[in-house]
Amino acid sequence: MQLGMIGLGRMGAGMVRRLLRGGHQCVVFDLSPDPVRQLTGEGATGTASLEEFVSTLRTPRAAWVMLPAGPPTEQTVMALAGQMGSGDIIIDGGNSYYKDDVRRATAMQGRGIHYVDVGTSGGIWGVERGYCLMIGGERGAVSHLEPIFKTLAPGHGNIPRMPGREQRISTAEEGYLHCGPPGAGHFVKMIHNGIEYGLMQAYAEGFDILRNADSTALHEGHRYDLNVADIAEVWRRGSVIGSWLLDLTAMALAEDPTLSNYTGFVHDSGEGRWTIMAAIEEAVPAEVLSASLYARFRSRQGHTFAEKLLSAMRQRFGGHLEHPS
Repeated sequence: MQLGMIGLGRMGAGMVRRLLRGGHQCVVFDLSPDPVRQLTGEGATGTASLEEFVSTLRTPRAAWVMLPAGPPTEQTVMALAGQMGSGDIIIDGGNSYYKDDVRRATAMQGRGIHYVDVGTSGGIWGVERGYCLMIGGERGAVSHLEPIFKTLAPGHGNIPRMPGREQRISTAEEGYLHCGPPGAGHFVKMIHNGIEYGLMQAYAEGFDILRNADSTALHEGHRYDLNVADIAEVWRRGSVIGSWLLDLTAMALAEDPTLSNYTGFVHDSGEGRWTIMAAIEEAVPAEVLSASLYARFRSRQGHTFAEKLLSAMRQRFGGHLEHPS
């Protein structure tokens, strides 16, 4: 299947590579010519302008936008809509706010253009591991794109089937899911990232307590000089708190137990804030997720080992760099 990809950063370029390996044809465009040249050398069809990009796609066109949420995505989606026609599909695979998806989908509907939002998780590792995809949009458009989703997703892999799901028909076990109408995909991804904040904060605080066990009197004066890198490693093996995030934590600590390469400045990309806003709108208590968001705000004023670990985790799974004030 042919797919156009706009935005060839850490994730966009990786997705193109995974699609090319899966036998799909990819038309690519980016404001920077370097990744376009590189992917053209790997088998993609490079274009030098948005106009050339659209004209190179075969109808019905399918164009995937993989750009930062906000103005970059908004401007690109609307520019695409001005050049595409009835039956074409615009996919936003970034981390857009779900209410923006609903608005854009309504605007596209009058032109006969289908709008699909895809919450995409997998970070810089997705090209090899596959991407978990949470999809919103009209069923017909989503079905048309299923070969793309199937290639990008991890598939069954070596994860055992969950008992009780034998009779259920769902693509969830493949790693992609049509969650509902426009906006539903990014809504689910938004909550996913809010939970991610909470999980990361729990690991960060726990390891901070371990690291400080030698500087604070515990149990009637006993102090412990603990090897946090080894503790992370042993927890990876059979522990109930084992996870991919713990794997990445162990990797960072193995390379640098003091995390001296990190300041502890922890950025937030929006989804955590939007999750708390949704919780407020729904009157759902979300104490842990709220606290984890506020901890990131606090990290920009002073830094602890916990915040260095948060920053290390973000760099490991998503290639996110610190943004010092």
